[in-house]
Amino acid sequence: MNNQTQIQHYKKVEQFYKFHHYHYGQPIHICPDKYSFYEIYIFASGNISYIVEGCTYQIGSGDILLISKDETHYPDPHSLNLSCECFVFWLNETFFTYLYGIREDLTACFKDASTRNYRLFRSNKIQMNKIWKVCETIESEQKNHELGNYIIAYSSMVELLVLLNRAYYEVPDIICKNIEKNKQINRVITYINEHLTEELTLEHIAKQFHISKYHLSHQFKEYTGFSPYQYIMKKRLSAAYRMLYNGESVTFACMESGFSDYSNFLKAFKREFGRNPSEFAKSS
Repeated sequence: MNNQTQIQHYKKVEQFYKFHHYHYGQPIHICPDKYSFYEIYIFASGNISYIVEGCTYQIGSGDILLISKDETHYPDPHSLNLSCECFVFWLNETFFTYLYGIREDLTACFKDASTRNYRLFRSNKIQMNKIWKVCETIESEQKNHELGNYIIAYSSMVELLVLLNRAYYEVPDIICKNIEKNKQINRVITYINEHLTEELTLEHIAKQFHISKYHLSHQFKEYTGFSPYQYIMKKRLSAAYRMLYNGESVTFACMESGFSDYSNFLKAFKREFGRNPSEFAKSS
């Protein structure tokens, strides 16, 4: 493989991950293509609150937040004006396929964090220094135009994932005291995710959990930032997005993601992603 071919290869790989280095006073935004990405938030300083799937995480210096694909998340609106410094990485599933060939599943920490519903951990000082140094290498290599910079950036990204997995599994206790959640709302979220293709009206869900529609709606909004309807729509659109990305037909994605009305699906998809499903399917 000549140098030009190598550069083209790693440029192609680079499109499957993105990153941003946020500095003091700069608001943290969510990747617009968040549905297909695993996300890593590595904080050097500052204190903010971040909401993921109904859990509010109080994040401080040295904390690392892992978010899996399809998980609803956003910064707490009260934290948007707070100062912090952090690296944020978005990694597409396709990025990891380059690693499966050598029998390494570096999505393990994401999956375990999602299963346990504890996505926040804190590495020790030595680990954090290594992690932050690799982050800086990725940033500097993607900014310069020296020969091999794409290769170094990509290999550093792989190194970062290895360090994160090692750090995650070496932490004996998850930072439970920094997490606020509502057990009932978490049960509702689990129920929605397990019955996404079924009838999920507010009345139906409230009946399943023997609570009033008003109480359910109020509590759900408080802990997730979304109404039950908004959350269900985002989850269904996320599922449809993933199916289309993997090559399924628009009709299949519509039905299998829980939409009973095709025209409503088309409108909702375009409103969420800025283009209709068929356009997205072709581009994918």
